[in-house]
Amino acid sequence: MDRIEKLCADRGMRMTEQRRVIARVLSNAADHPDVEELYRRASAIDPHISIATVYRTVRLFEEAGVVEKHDFGDGRSRYEEAGDDHHDHLIDTRTGEVIEFFDAEIEKLKSEIAKRLGFDLVGHKLELYGTPIDGAEPSAREGLEFKRHAARVDPASVDPAS
Repeated sequence: MDRIEKLCADRGMRMTEQRRVIARVLSNAADHPDVEELYRRASAIDPHISIATVYRTVRLFEEAGVVEKHDFGDGRSRYEEAGDDHHDHLIDTRTGEVIEFFDAEIEKLKSEIAKRLGFDLVGHKLELYGTPIDGAEPSAREGLEFKRHAARVDPASVDPAS
């Protein structure tokens, strides 16, 4: 049982075989796919899955809190598994590449800002948009972790069943 399928079962959701396929595709995604890409991958496994089923299932998963929806400025909602590993996003506006990152300084600063404004912070969402600086490489420092995700994974390199 994959991670999303387990989360759905823990929440008491009824899991049809088509929902299981969609959950598996989302759990194995190395990117932030939109519904059309999820449909392409899921229908490669089960050709009876319709795009309407994918839309309904993604909405159910989102409402149950097992996936998160993102809008990275390209007009398409993109999805990723909701997890305990909090991270933020930096989106390359030229290529659509998404860099997931965690920065301890930002985490500390957001809490301090909330306290200064008289709030206990219960959550936040941070999406940064930018273009790469020619010749620049990410600076490594303590408290900063990141990983890159292509704008869209090349369909020929994806095994939808994995």
